[in-house]
Amino acid sequence: MLFSTVRRIAAPLTALVLAAALSSCGGGDSGSSDSKKSVTLWMYPVIADQAASDAYWKKVETDFEAANSGIDLKLEMQPWANREEKVAAAFSGKKGPDVLLMIPDQIPQYVKSGSLEPIDDVVAPDKDKFLPAAIPGLSVDGKVYGAPIYHTVTSTMYNKTVLAKAGITKPPETWDEIKAAAPKLKAAGFATLDYSAAPEATLNLNFYPLLWQAGGKVFADDGKSVTFNQAPGLEALTFLKSLYDEGAIPKTAIGASNVVADSPFGKGQVAMAMTSVPADVATVTKTWGAANVEIGSPLTGKKQVGFGLPGGLVLNAASDNVDASKKFLSFMMQPAQLDPLSKASGFYSPRNDAKSESTDPNAAKFHDALQYAVPGEPNASARQVMSFLSTEIQAVLTGKKQPQQALDDAAKQANDLLSRQR
Repeated sequence: MLFSTVRRIAAPLTALVLAAALSSCGGGDSGSSDSKKSVTLWMYPVIADQAASDAYWKKVETDFEAANSGIDLKLEMQPWANREEKVAAAFSGKKGPDVLLMIPDQIPQYVKSGSLEPIDDVVAPDKDKFLPAAIPGLSVDGKVYGAPIYHTVTSTMYNKTVLAKAGITKPPETWDEIKAAAPKLKAAGFATLDYSAAPEATLNLNFYPLLWQAGGKVFADDGKSVTFNQAPGLEALTFLKSLYDEGAIPKTAIGASNVVADSPFGKGQVAMAMTSVPADVATVTKTWGAANVEIGSPLTGKKQVGFGLPGGLVLNAASDNVDASKKFLSFMMQPAQLDPLSKASGFYSPRNDAKSESTDPNAAKFHDALQYAVPGEPNASARQVMSFLSTEIQAVLTGKKQPQQALDDAAKQANDLLSRQR
């Protein structure tokens, strides 16, 4: 469904959605007799609770317009569904909103097409007040394209009841400890590690953390080739395959997506998950009870690495209202907006001077995991490369290919694509 906006409801029909995507920047007010400038924002449901979302964005609109009497902020709440198609359609026609939300692996492709405006001048005054990965994660070739407004983080989560039934008193924190725990858990009737291998499941939340923990990378430093088929990638995929073959990962992983409520882990059949988010804690607590939930640190292979990324507001290069849009970006980067957004969304503020009111020990553990968070590997072809590798990982798990062959096949497809785009 399409989510209601603070000022209007987005049309639910695909044809109308695409038509809206191709409307002019700034809300089409250039011919209006009103002297006000307008800034149109496409925002997504980062605040899951609809009432809380409406209240937060209404306050943003009211406060921004009060501080900038010559600017009309037009909020258009968009759904996550079909997001890529709608954004691509808007940018290809040099239309769409003035400002919209993006994450690191989306930005490079639109920088390459000339669709985004650098905003170094907006970020510069507060640059040293952000978490280490926030600004770099929203930058391309040394230029900043996103104003950070939240930061996600993932970490391990354990079912203490499952571990206890297997006689495990210390939750597994390393690859070696997972291997050692697996036979004990299997004997007690449980799997060890939850995993989501469905084609639509992002590798940022399953295979890539293992690759990084093995000391590997998806792309070469120059971004012109991939490196995931080198020794660390083979180590990571072999580790994954061995767990799957031994039953330490549920066989249902082949079709599983990243939805904890529907997962074997969420249902109490698996001991641990490696890329849980704070919202997952609330979900499993309803089933297991708070006393049975434990949050750990990101897993350690050769390195200790987790996944977490900044969400940032980007500026459409086709905007007719660049100056007004930059004023809005600067407004949104301030603690007065970011602290309540963090509280309402469950994500973390991207600022290192954020005010934290939470006394929840689980929130503190997730906050500690931010120091290990990698925001993915931005590249204009990141999404296509991910799809190649996802298919080959499935082939390995189902026994159709050996790990090295699958990695090499995915690398060939990826390098062919990257060579055509140089």
